[in-house]
Amino acid sequence: MSIQGVSSSVVPSPHFGWTYDVFLSFRGEDTRQSFTDHLYAALKRKGIFVFRDDNELKRGKSIRPELFKAIEESRFSIIIVEHKYVSDQQMVFPIFYDVNPTVVRKQIDDFQKAFGQHENAFRGNIEKVQKWRKALNEVANISGWELKDKSESEFIEDIAMKISSKLIPNIFETQKKVVGINSLLDELMPLLDKRFDDVRIVGIWGMGGLGKTTIARVIYDLISWQFEGSSFLVDVRENSENGSMTTLQKQLLCELLDLTNCNIWNVHEGIKMIRSRLCRKKVFLVIDDVVELKQLEYLVGNRDWFGSGSKVLITSRDKHLLKTHGVDKVFELGKLNFDESRLLFCMKSFKSHDPMEGYESLSKLLVEYADGLPLALIVLGSFLYDKTIEEWESALERLKSDSEDKILNVLKISFDGLQKKEKKIFLDVACFFKGKDKDYVVKILEGCDFNPVIGICILIDKSLISIENNKLWMHDLLQEMGRQIVMRESEKLGKRNRLWKEEDICRVLSEKTGCKAVEAIYMTSRSKILAEDEHVPTLANTKLRAKAFSKMINLRLLKIRDTELPEATTPLLLVVAAPHTIHAVAAPHTVHAVRILLSKNDDEEVGAEFSEGEDGDDEGDEY
Repeated sequence: MSIQGVSSSVVPSPHFGWTYDVFLSFRGEDTRQSFTDHLYAALKRKGIFVFRDDNELKRGKSIRPELFKAIEESRFSIIIVEHKYVSDQQMVFPIFYDVNPTVVRKQIDDFQKAFGQHENAFRGNIEKVQKWRKALNEVANISGWELKDKSESEFIEDIAMKISSKLIPNIFETQKKVVGINSLLDELMPLLDKRFDDVRIVGIWGMGGLGKTTIARVIYDLISWQFEGSSFLVDVRENSENGSMTTLQKQLLCELLDLTNCNIWNVHEGIKMIRSRLCRKKVFLVIDDVVELKQLEYLVGNRDWFGSGSKVLITSRDKHLLKTHGVDKVFELGKLNFDESRLLFCMKSFKSHDPMEGYESLSKLLVEYADGLPLALIVLGSFLYDKTIEEWESALERLKSDSEDKILNVLKISFDGLQKKEKKIFLDVACFFKGKDKDYVVKILEGCDFNPVIGICILIDKSLISIENNKLWMHDLLQEMGRQIVMRESEKLGKRNRLWKEEDICRVLSEKTGCKAVEAIYMTSRSKILAEDEHVPTLANTKLRAKAFSKMINLRLLKIRDTELPEATTPLLLVVAAPHTIHAVAAPHTVHAVRILLSKNDDEEVGAEFSEGEDGDDEGDEY
């Protein structure tokens, strides 16, 4: 027989002051590889950070101090009564595994025999045995879990769900930062009420910048623990443009089924797997920023794909799309009212709920200009933080002088205030690197001498980009603004400093119109037009020559897909990110050895040397 205790804390964060979510301990080898191991796995599946005494103790350390330290750093203590009251916020949850609480409380049967042996062994320190008796008595009086005749798997799931629910109050710290969230939750949460046994699909509709993703994330954090599986597919628009829909299907299945890998070769196979593997599973799924009906058809085609009680939340700017898919309810997300807008703006520009003295009237005018759009308020407020009244007045005058696109102008004013290198990093992220691994991007931008580590930090402080799961993200309105800045440079493609669309890249390289203005050519995805029209030239069937780069003397970054290279038997990805060697590419008569990076995907690179010819003549040389 054994008694187990679990304790819980929030995910490790100095903000909450806990190191562990759960302290999990046990006595007896009989459960180490069975019940304890299954419970440990179940808690981890719920995203709960678990300390298990046989797993986490550092080798060479004294067990007792380490164990007590772990208990003290966990929100819910294990059943060691000496440490039960280390913190008023800690709670104890006893688990009675194949033992009746009454037997523990009265210390009869096996417990009676065991204590008889202990009293005999500790005759000189009988107080210690009395402490153990008292501890077990207190434990048995605490409401916990009793296995009885239950299935172990159901028993473990009940424990994991209970611990998850106890962690939920910490999410409200995040909610406090979302202005106006409480009233929105009052309207949205009933639509996803767990009392509905059917599969519910709810859409959140509204223009860009209103905070649809933010609200969906809060709801996900609040209720995802109630389900057998959950998945949040971020920015489906961007992901489906830059890769196959099978990537999203794989993510959905891996997260909902707790898989490390999932082999799907095409979308139809993905549909079959989603439908067959999830039809009896109660899941919660968020599909963020949907722009095409087929995205929903491939990911959440029909209600019978998911088990009873499942909920699906979809965000989109297209109300007709949501209705066409047949959602149960479309929730329209409106703009913030003036008081909410003022509060959000002040939180960003003053780090308080009210304007500083002397800034009141300017704050009112700028809040009105942002027109209740959370993104505009956040970006504008972050830009104006710690600036003088004169700078605020100048910003307001600039906004008033150009009314062509009010919202994009609000966003652009923050861009205009950046230093040169930060501007370049922002535009590179907007044009090429949104959704890419941060470390991968830093590596490339370091090759461009942009000092990206500090530059990215500055852009985060200005609310222009963010990092989620070590990937670089920005709101699609900010991405649109960045790309418009590039496109407004010139109507001629060869005179723009960045090219990212395959059709544009193909035209510039095949027509050799690129000039010194071009800094970066980085193909982000295959064009739908090119993919569907076999008569339109593609990079795969276009012979590229060094002369195409002869005038691009400022080219610093080159990435081309499906390019034939002498070293490869199949088309690979060409990435060059080293300014000095790129200059060699740009000079038609000096291209002898160029260091390039070859890979089949964006995250895996190997160095390679490419020589174009001893005589330096590039006629007929292709790459």
